[in-house]
Amino acid sequence: MKGFLQRFALFVCGVLQGFDRLVFKGRLQRLYCPEGMHTLLALQHVPRGEFKTYAAGVTTKLLAASLVSQAKKMQRFRYLNSSNVSKEETAREIAAAHRVKEGLVCVLQCLEPCWTFQKRKNADDDWEIRGESGRCSHLYHYFLHPKFGWMYVRLQTWFPFDIQVGINGREWLARQMDQHGLKYERSDNKFLWIEDWQHAQELLSEQLQTDWGHELDILQKQVHPLHPRLLAPMRLPYNWTVFQSEWATDVAFASEEMLQPYMDRWLRQAFLNHHTIDVLRFLGRSERITKNAPHLETSFYDRFDGKRIKHWLYENSLKLYSHHNILRSEVTINNPYRIMVLRRAQNDPKFAPLWRVLRRGIIDLPHRAEVGKQANERHLDALVSLAETRPLKELAEPLTRRAPAPNGKSAKPARQGRGLNPLAAEDGALLAAISDPKWMIQGLRNRDVVSCLYPQQAESAAEPRRRSAHVTYLLRLLRAHGLLEKIGGTHRYQVPAAARIKIQALLAVRNVNTDELTSKAA
Repeated sequence: MKGFLQRFALFVCGVLQGFDRLVFKGRLQRLYCPEGMHTLLALQHVPRGEFKTYAAGVTTKLLAASLVSQAKKMQRFRYLNSSNVSKEETAREIAAAHRVKEGLVCVLQCLEPCWTFQKRKNADDDWEIRGESGRCSHLYHYFLHPKFGWMYVRLQTWFPFDIQVGINGREWLARQMDQHGLKYERSDNKFLWIEDWQHAQELLSEQLQTDWGHELDILQKQVHPLHPRLLAPMRLPYNWTVFQSEWATDVAFASEEMLQPYMDRWLRQAFLNHHTIDVLRFLGRSERITKNAPHLETSFYDRFDGKRIKHWLYENSLKLYSHHNILRSEVTINNPYRIMVLRRAQNDPKFAPLWRVLRRGIIDLPHRAEVGKQANERHLDALVSLAETRPLKELAEPLTRRAPAPNGKSAKPARQGRGLNPLAAEDGALLAAISDPKWMIQGLRNRDVVSCLYPQQAESAAEPRRRSAHVTYLLRLLRAHGLLEKIGGTHRYQVPAAARIKIQALLAVRNVNTDELTSKAA
């Protein structure tokens, strides 16, 4: 994001990067094993045919020990007749009506679809307990938590008693800033103004050091105090995973009037030019994608307080939107198995890190944070070239003149490289090759440029060497004009942020409609 901040330094007041929405799920993992429920019933000395009676008794004990009775005494319990009723809105209404400042806001009960267990006859006409889709009662506990702020905990009241916890990192940050006496102006889950942006970012970064297993176990004990005694002697701990995570990067402009002209341009360009490959590169896919690329779904939304564009890749998404004077880039991860991260194996943590799939467990929350942070930074840096206001001749003219080529450690005078002609076929193809977003992650090599410029197979054994030598010359030429920088200690190169602006502008001129160009120039 360095290039973005350099370009808009005069307009930007501050930046916040951190988790927004976090949804956790807790499961009694052993009950999901093929013989898990059968083992529990055997330990409880319950025949399988009497499972329903036993399960109903366990549910009755769970409800008796829950916070339902406390909520009823405070007149903050509601039974919702439909699962389509917004629990969030209902809880907010109760909080406002009772002027709740902290602690339990309300308990809502609702019948919802779930994964549960029922008894069924098998092929031998014996009873067995099977996991299947069904419906059962759920308890939604809404809190104004002293640490996390507004949050909820959902408890399934029938086997296997799954728990879902939803918190918001920005809500949590508001609590932190209140404790530190930091002034701010807030709209929804965005901060339009903060007295000290750097201090706020430090507080937001502290959230990454949270012992999530400990915090989630405390919340579980509040809503389900009978666990694990309820299933004794089979004492099972809850296994916590991340069901959904959102990492948001907020850039606060000085005013909404400064942001909106650029926002309209960015949305139009993103809608027309960001394709599947681009979004994959933003999300960290560094390997070559040649076929079977996923289908990208893009949606655009314009509302009274801002505009939004959202790219869906399978179950994960990347979106860009504005809210008053806030520009937000946000990565939502619903299916981590489609994302690769550099990590050690769980069964051999001393082994060297390798590229492996992102896991659902809370242990991989730091990796989720890194994926979201890097994706948003690539996303925002890609916008820099779309906000250039200098005349094209100011960008292009220096590139058309001869320039001294890099000379390394040699004491000889540097050779002069030729000027570039962006409208010529060869130089245009070269600029298009190095501007591909996939090189933003690990940089490009000689062989990468060769594959872009020479897609056809070599006809002789000497041809590959000739192609490589020619590309070596082109790389030196690009370095001479400041369009490439060598990554120290490697044979890789990257396009600097300032050079990316020039390249994108020149490529846009190559492909622009002549009538449209002349009409705008007039």
